[in-house]
Amino acid sequence: MLAVMNLQVHYGGIAAVKRISFAVEEGEMVCLIGANGAGKTSTLKALARMIPSRGEIHYASERIEGLPGHELIAKGLALVPEGRGVFARLTVAENLMMGAYHRHDAHAIAADLERIYDLLPRLMERRTQVAGTLSGGEQQMLAIGRALMGRPRLLLLDEPSMGLAPLMVQKVFEVVRRIAAEGVTILLVEQNARLALEVCSRGYVMESGVITLADGSAALLADSRVRAAYLGE
Repeated sequence: MLAVMNLQVHYGGIAAVKRISFAVEEGEMVCLIGANGAGKTSTLKALARMIPSRGEIHYASERIEGLPGHELIAKGLALVPEGRGVFARLTVAENLMMGAYHRHDAHAIAADLERIYDLLPRLMERRTQVAGTLSGGEQQMLAIGRALMGRPRLLLLDEPSMGLAPLMVQKVFEVVRRIAAEGVTILLVEQNARLALEVCSRGYVMESGVITLADGSAALLADSRVRAAYLGE
């Protein structure tokens, strides 16, 4: 589904991502963990073509590094950004419809909207409410729902637990598990390393712009380096 080779991201003279290579198979849920400033968010933004990068990005057997980001939505690649990024002055329903802006199948869009409301019933309750007045957890649900309205095959999730209370984190990840169970491929960036490794099958550890470890989640959870650096043990 996704193959990345020698990806590089620079901000001026600073290298945020330094020739990393990794892959995500169709149907997998894979995480990218690491400390703040490791280059995780820059990696996702590069994959979504929100920032310039060098290297090769293959998505669904097509090279996409030369495409503009808005074309990727129609191809089934969606990003749920760090900080949620909802349209604060639009209602919940209007935010969700923005996720389907590229689609013209009105009946299918209506059916998908009902499916999102079934998956995220709080959004149904808040559908006429202005998004900027939602709680942080509700905004995170809305950002996920908006991405799903594009019918993604590959979902990039950037720090979905950031700033949320533990109970809301649990609810958000229950939704993420359900999305994965429906066959959507997920690449998850998450600072909560234990949570990320518990929900994903494989993981990559990123430090100072490079991938330093790659293994199955169980092996990474047992790795002394991961335990010391990211699990507080």
